[in-house]
Amino acid sequence: MTKLSISRVHLLAAAALGVVLIGGGAVAQQVQPNIMERTEWDNRRLDQLDRNVRRLERALTQRNAVGQPVLVEPDPEVVTLQGQFALMDRRLGDLEATVRRINGDNERLTFQLDEATRENETLKTRLADAEGRLQKLETQAELNAPIEATSPTGDATRDLAAAAALLATDKPRGERALETVIAAWPDTPQSREANSRLGDLRVAANDKAGAVPYYAAALKDWPRIGWAADTTLKLADALFATQRKPQGCAALAEFTRRYAPAASDPQKARAAQLKTTGSCA
Repeated sequence: MTKLSISRVHLLAAAALGVVLIGGGAVAQQVQPNIMERTEWDNRRLDQLDRNVRRLERALTQRNAVGQPVLVEPDPEVVTLQGQFALMDRRLGDLEATVRRINGDNERLTFQLDEATRENETLKTRLADAEGRLQKLETQAELNAPIEATSPTGDATRDLAAAAALLATDKPRGERALETVIAAWPDTPQSREANSRLGDLRVAANDKAGAVPYYAAALKDWPRIGWAADTTLKLADALFATQRKPQGCAALAEFTRRYAPAASDPQKARAAQLKTTGSCA
């Protein structure tokens, strides 16, 4: 097998890429082999390669001897690709710089968003607190306003029913509605029942002293009505609880005289218990 010198191999590579001889206009080119196709190197191929290299050497020597040096020009496609790669590299650098700038902007925006979120939460808390206090003041002003003797519905029964319904959902306004029934419909069964309900509310608030005047107003003239017997017992209990034994015993006496005949067994048992508690004759 023929051994090639390094200079010959270099010349062969130049011939494979395409060597252009500039000086007299002569051009020597050799078709570039298909690099994807495997080449089988045997003695015949190597000899052919050696002969081609020798011819190329002689041509180069002759041109150098007559003062026409050989200029090796790179493949134009390679030059174009190199330019494209350089352009792509610059654009990639610009893109990386843009990405870094965007990341920095995102970090600043994220920080500002977090700050704004915290400020919004603080403002929401303060606003909710202010609204709560304002609503409380408005409610207090509404509940403390003078009671007007004006019927909301124009009917005592409907006014009382509306007050009872409101009492189940809004106790302060329900109490005020009962007070309105009393003011708008004095000396009526509905007014007496409203007083009885207000007395119950005072007892529920552990204010039996405050319940006494409401129960007394409800039982004015000792009405013959279903709730009167029970209210009389409640009045007696409130009087005993506030150290008014004579009045309590008097209330029990009225129960016995007016309501006991039609009273239920639990009511009669309650009356007997109160008599014992108050040591009534």
